[in-house]
Amino acid sequence: MRKSIRIGLILSLLFIGTELVRGWGFFAHQRINRLAAFTLPEEMLGFYKEHIVFLTEHAVDPDARRYAVKGEACRHYIDLDIYGDSAIYTMPHKWEDAKALYTEDTLKEYGIVPWHIETMRKRLVYAFRSKNPYKILKVSAEIGHYIADSNVPLHTTENYNGQMTNQKGIHGFWESRLPELFAEDYDFFVDKAEYVNDPVERAWANVKTAHLAMDSVLFLERELNAKTSPDKKYSFEERNKQTVKVYSKEYSAKYHKLMKGMVERQMRASIKMVADFWYTCWVDAGQPNLDEIKNYEFDEELKKQIKEERNFWKNRTVKSREHN
Repeated sequence: MRKSIRIGLILSLLFIGTELVRGWGFFAHQRINRLAAFTLPEEMLGFYKEHIVFLTEHAVDPDARRYAVKGEACRHYIDLDIYGDSAIYTMPHKWEDAKALYTEDTLKEYGIVPWHIETMRKRLVYAFRSKNPYKILKVSAEIGHYIADSNVPLHTTENYNGQMTNQKGIHGFWESRLPELFAEDYDFFVDKAEYVNDPVERAWANVKTAHLAMDSVLFLERELNAKTSPDKKYSFEERNKQTVKVYSKEYSAKYHKLMKGMVERQMRASIKMVADFWYTCWVDAGQPNLDEIKNYEFDEELKKQIKEERNFWKNRTVKSREHN
């Protein structure tokens, strides 16, 4: 049985400036949502730019509640290798078909990210149709998170943290440490948002691309590790007034170079997919006039509710970690 805290194993090795180790990292998730907004058509851009802070800050909400809300963790990944070597080609893409073949309990045990993206897509279409600004923003921010996670190779394997290959810590290394060190040199210019004719197949196509890169993620680090002494692999840095052990900049640079732009490609794929899904949901909802709600402001009661919800996740998470 998968532990509810999927990547807690690396907390002793890597600290990324937040309370939890997060999928893609706090930095990358926020960057992905923010950049996706600027690829939208003019009819959507005004609304999304006006609320860019919300879309950015709340990009990490699914991780904030990941260990506090039952059923949340499995929405971030899919362990395709559990279903066999050819699962990426044979796995049913429609939820009902997959459930009939494997049972719902099995699917949730090993992750449901591509199917949950479809669930979130439907919610965003509904939010647009109802012209509910808060729901549009909330669901936009959160579907962005799940889409980004689906583009991470280590979110597609049971060996998500290298725990089966003596590479514990690689999860946070790949999706947090590397973007934080090198993202400023990435080219994040992607094409304008485009309509997705088959969202289900698009979600699976991106998962497939990520999964096919997974072997390289593990193999290249294993090869580099064999040539590197521990004192060169790790270093210590000051984070939030704490001295923490991290992968050294030298080791990170070598690994990053060996992957030949993989992290950049997957971040770009995430940005493009997030924007395409936002745009597709808006079109499918009938292209409502977002200028009419562009100047929406959160009332005090809603601000209080959002704050209380985040505090609830935080407190539940602390208790969960203490229990585990």
